[in-house]
Amino acid sequence: MKSIIIGTAGHIDHGKTALVKALTGIDADRLEEEKRRGITIDLGFAHLELAIPSDLQGNKRQGGEAAHAPSRLAEVQHDSEATKIAGGLERSDRNETKLKLGFIDVPGHERFVRNMLAGVGGIDLVLMVIAADESIKPQTREHFEICRLLSIPRGITVITKSDMVDEDTLSVVRMEIEDFVRGSFLDVSRSPVVAVSALKGTGLDELKREIIRLAADVPARDTEAFFRLPIDRVFTMKGFGAVVTGTLIAGKTAAGKVKQEEEVEVFPSRQRARVRGVQVHGSMAEQAIAGQRTALNLAGVQMEELTRGMTLAAPGVFEPTQKFEVQISLLKDAKPLKNRARVHFHAFTSETIAEVALRGVTELKPGASAFAQLRTAEPLLLLPGDRAILRQFSPVVTIGGAVVLDSFPMSRQKQEAVLRFLQTLSSGNRQDILLARIARRGHEGLSVAAAMRETGLTQSVLQPLIAALVQQKQIIQVGEFLLSSDAMQKIRDKLLATLDTFHKANPLVGGISKEELREKLGLHQTVMEAMLSQLTRDKKAEVAGEQVRLAGRGVELKDEEAKAKQQIEKAFADAGLKVPLMKEVLDKLPVDKARAQKLVTLLLRDRILIKLADDLVFHQTALQGLRQLMATQKARNPKIDVATFKDMLGVTRKYAIPLLEYLDQQRITRRVGDERIII
Repeated sequence: MKSIIIGTAGHIDHGKTALVKALTGIDADRLEEEKRRGITIDLGFAHLELAIPSDLQGNKRQGGEAAHAPSRLAEVQHDSEATKIAGGLERSDRNETKLKLGFIDVPGHERFVRNMLAGVGGIDLVLMVIAADESIKPQTREHFEICRLLSIPRGITVITKSDMVDEDTLSVVRMEIEDFVRGSFLDVSRSPVVAVSALKGTGLDELKREIIRLAADVPARDTEAFFRLPIDRVFTMKGFGAVVTGTLIAGKTAAGKVKQEEEVEVFPSRQRARVRGVQVHGSMAEQAIAGQRTALNLAGVQMEELTRGMTLAAPGVFEPTQKFEVQISLLKDAKPLKNRARVHFHAFTSETIAEVALRGVTELKPGASAFAQLRTAEPLLLLPGDRAILRQFSPVVTIGGAVVLDSFPMSRQKQEAVLRFLQTLSSGNRQDILLARIARRGHEGLSVAAAMRETGLTQSVLQPLIAALVQQKQIIQVGEFLLSSDAMQKIRDKLLATLDTFHKANPLVGGISKEELREKLGLHQTVMEAMLSQLTRDKKAEVAGEQVRLAGRGVELKDEEAKAKQQIEKAFADAGLKVPLMKEVLDKLPVDKARAQKLVTLLLRDRILIKLADDLVFHQTALQGLRQLMATQKARNPKIDVATFKDMLGVTRKYAIPLLEYLDQQRITRRVGDERIII
């Protein structure tokens, strides 16, 4: 069964609520003050199920007389929203000959435009209501501009109170409407104008038929996108706790459909909650999908912690932010918008104050468009493609609209680069946009999880795009990270240049440590390892343990350094096990202390010298001789104590103990009490 969300729009007292009641049988004015004053103050909701006539089944909008012919329409009406949240389960078969409609009735008074804006963000079709006895009024114009700025794709102009005027007056109103909507989504060449009387019921059958006909053109919502539900109403039910309602603008979580016992995340507070019950269009349901009026009974969160303007979303995917790159369109009759101006920002059900930082211009002229960064007073969850309304800070009137391009702006970027990036986001296809997002991250790369967070696309949607870019050699995937080929080449060049600089500055050091190199380049460990693997494959670099060096490059000794190295080695080789102090050896060298210490480091690295303690260093030949001596001693007596060991080597205890501990480590001896067993 196809679900469509229909919103009303129009001036106060033009009959929006009466029209919804005439269509559905439900009075959308639920507040006592609304009934007392006779005006809609807050959002109202109603539902209607229509049977699709056989001549319209499977038929896209075609126009012509057949489309306007009257027909008998079977109707099934439901109770008002959320009244069955504690009730039984209503099973819904997939009957494609039925259409489920959710109506959002909005207030028409200028003082309640903010409430109106909370209701029109997720609608598929608008009923632009114009009373026959008053024609086009100020709020008609503002509501019309809001719908246009939000890119609501289709609608029906409904002339209400047609029974209150004669035919001539009705014809004049039609002509005024035709001129008013010309060139817009409500242009009469593609959008019907229907005259009705809610009081007498005339024209309602024709209106229902037009709704069915236009509904055929409404594309299915993206049920593969991550679940998001902007909250437009919060209340509590005794015994059940908090209930939130809204229009499901996307309909699939990481775990599946939005269903009972599923976990959701509340934005911007980041609280987690559990879904205790689901209601769709006023009836209990097993699950909710995109495009449906949905009520969720939540556990784990109190009603006082929830409010209109918050958003429920798939857990662990998104982050709320306070900076958004957008494209702004200013109305023709608005005042010029200056850089750094403050505005009222309305997106779905949220409202906050935002500062406008224009990109590339210092002032936006009426009727013009420009890129800008919006800095909001409150964190919001918005994704690319989401639309918003801008209202002047004071006096509060609608001045334009904005479409979100990026929710994660990068700092310290040149203006030209940002404008090129935003132009790609504005006009490019999904593949171009993903490539641009990866490229702007440079050597840091973009993880798949971050790509999902930035784009709002699931991994199943992203993966074919990633595969295509990899095949075209425009990007490289390293584990979870995506890097542009240009960025990888720059990393390669910079890494090789860094190694070359290191070798020149440190000729007596065999290579730079991996960690030091990674920190110099600012690379993630995964990217670093991938680049080193590539360079070693290409024989451009060599990795020895934790050290990295250019291929064929190592220690480069000058003549005096080579001579000093030989002197160090000879001093310890000649000393045997009665080694001199390192300081005494270094003081006799023809090089400075710093270079001398690096020469010692080289000898230790190559295992020519072996350090057993801070001030005890032995030549490898002396320790090899000790091994042979212990083998000879084993044949005489496999047990040896410290005193015997000292006498055998002719050394003091200062030398004997470190040497015995070395033999223990090398598994040549094993200590048992005060003795060693030669093994």
